[in-house]
Amino acid sequence: MPGSEPRQSTPGHSAEQALIDARRAKAERLRARGENPFANDVRPKNGGITLDLADVRAKAASAKTQDGRYEDGKIKELVRGEIFHVHGRVIALRSTGGLSFLRLRDRTGEIQLLVSEAMLGENYARLGDIDLGDIIEAEGTLAASKRGELSIEPLHVRVLTKALRPPPEKWHGLTDVETRYRQRYVDLVANPRVLDVFRARSFIVRATRKLLDEAGFLEVETPTMHTLVGGAAAKPFLTHHNALDMKLFMRIAPELYLKRLVVGGLERVYEIGRCYRNEGISTRHNPEFTMLEYYWAYATYNDLMDFTEIMLRSIDAELEKAMPEAHAKWKAERPFTFDEPFARVSMNDAVAKAACNTKVAPWEAAVKDRGGKGWLAFLGNDFGEHIKEWSKSSPRAKAIDWGNFRRGWLKCENDGERLFAAYEYLGEPFLPEDYKASDGKRSLPVFVMDYPFETSPLARRSDVRPELVDRFELFVHGRELCNAFSELNDPEDQAERFREQARKKAAGAEETMDYDEDYIRALEHGMPPAAGFGMGMDRLTMMLTNAPSIRDVILFPLLRPEHGEKA
Repeated sequence: MPGSEPRQSTPGHSAEQALIDARRAKAERLRARGENPFANDVRPKNGGITLDLADVRAKAASAKTQDGRYEDGKIKELVRGEIFHVHGRVIALRSTGGLSFLRLRDRTGEIQLLVSEAMLGENYARLGDIDLGDIIEAEGTLAASKRGELSIEPLHVRVLTKALRPPPEKWHGLTDVETRYRQRYVDLVANPRVLDVFRARSFIVRATRKLLDEAGFLEVETPTMHTLVGGAAAKPFLTHHNALDMKLFMRIAPELYLKRLVVGGLERVYEIGRCYRNEGISTRHNPEFTMLEYYWAYATYNDLMDFTEIMLRSIDAELEKAMPEAHAKWKAERPFTFDEPFARVSMNDAVAKAACNTKVAPWEAAVKDRGGKGWLAFLGNDFGEHIKEWSKSSPRAKAIDWGNFRRGWLKCENDGERLFAAYEYLGEPFLPEDYKASDGKRSLPVFVMDYPFETSPLARRSDVRPELVDRFELFVHGRELCNAFSELNDPEDQAERFREQARKKAAGAEETMDYDEDYIRALEHGMPPAAGFGMGMDRLTMMLTNAPSIRDVILFPLLRPEHGEKA
């Protein structure tokens, strides 16, 4: 291409700095001839109409043949010499003889610019001032290249923004994870599939709001800085309000404020907002994340299970409508399916099934005799001496995280906590194996229901089995997505559970709640029977787009400072 940037670095310069210097020189060349390399007067200058690239392509849609090629004659008939004004970023360029080919991308798509010296005349040499990554405008007519590619033949090309820094060497397919997360602005340009994920996230949030709004819910905003820790069992971030000289906690959940609103008469209420938990980072955990919580008066956790199936299918359908091509790829790659009713299983039954599937003979006998309760009694207070023997029973038994299972078991104070520990290490990791769709290939989403009372300090006790609470969590291919329960509206019961949380905190437990006196007072004014629901929007996006890590669906995830930066 005319005037392409040099590839040799000068003494004392890095190769990258040499390229930056060359681009700066081109910017000065633009200024010298009266053009602003950082312009703001974006408008047609040859009588063209300004269109997004997708709209330009739509103009020629009927000129496309079955093999994907465009017919030049049909294009000419369709547009009849109409001039189009477009703008976007240059993502590819090459030159041969008196022709240059520039690939342009905007928010709606891509198109080729077929730039000829014959059409531009002496201005053709100015293409040498255009580099990969520059943002340009062009005006011209539509045509088809010799290879049948839809193209714009420009009468005019101009740099709008000069990119002073060159793109990564591997512009198409930036793969270094650290660079991708740290320089998301490069990642979005280099990896179109990444851009698709974040477009999908926006549509997912929009579809969620649409569904709740149409179901009569009111969206609200509640405080993100709290004076007490509440709403979930998690370690909070601390901050300080200087003017009030107050220690504050960044919220770990909006739950207790939203339920205050139910007391106040907002019978269907929801919030989609940022929450913060001072915990470890993993593929499913980030210190700040986006949570949906809604509360529904006069509903039970059974109503919420029905609604959740409707909600997830509805959101997925809206995503398919908004992004049909990308959605088709995501759906084909999913290891789970929404096309069948979700599985519903009590935690006790999930543990009993998981125990049997390990093929540990005495476990199977204990479950057969008395179900999950019998199995808990069989394990007793400690089972360390049997681990070596039991782990040889089957490949499944070998895959159990025995060390952490035993450590968690020894910390348990009662059978409720032991049941939860058993589920966490024996059941949850194997849900995709234990609950399959009818074809036996994909997994079913699983509602795990009826949690132990001791592990659910805000949920309502079961009227039938008071040692349990009316709670479920939804797992999609082994990943927790939703947590919901019939709400506890008995102020005396809630006060006692807060006191138990305070006792655990005094004993050194970090992931506990404070005693919230004002919330108890709110309940004393009377909260109608209700059910509440929480879902991570990041995890929902991960699930629907097959993203392997939560950092892949958060635009700017928290990272350690780069070398040389101050923490």
